[in-house]
Amino acid sequence: MDTVDRKILKVLQGNARASLQEVGQAVGLSPSPCWGRIRKMEEAGVIEGYTVRLNPQALGLHDTVLVQVTLDSHSDNTLEKFGETLASIPEVMEAYLVSGDYDYLLRIAVRDTRDYERLLRERLYKIKGIRHSKSSFVLRTLKRSDLPLG
Repeated sequence: MDTVDRKILKVLQGNARASLQEVGQAVGLSPSPCWGRIRKMEEAGVIEGYTVRLNPQALGLHDTVLVQVTLDSHSDNTLEKFGETLASIPEVMEAYLVSGDYDYLLRIAVRDTRDYERLLRERLYKIKGIRHSKSSFVLRTLKRSDLPLG
């Protein structure tokens, strides 16, 4: 990957709907070589896909909750089942296996505190193997950005 590839990625992060002509113009290439570079980055897994960034509040999901989870066991089977269960819960937007005082950090989107209570009772508390969890409601997002590409 060279500086032109990084410029292409920066343009696409800013606007994934940019046309090949727009991307090429922004990085100083014609559309054909620009497309070739994009295709190579897709094949190499640098570009995983194209998405739309949605506004949770506009969709009625007014609260974000960060949940720290500690498991009873760290066996491969427990970790696999826990991961599969999290994948089936649509409110869980991100889940990270982390080092430190707890095992997982989850980012969850809910309508309000009652919706979070429902999620806890109906889904999270029913997951076997959770020893402890700690929830923190996000009060304000101070920074949300794309990957730094230089």
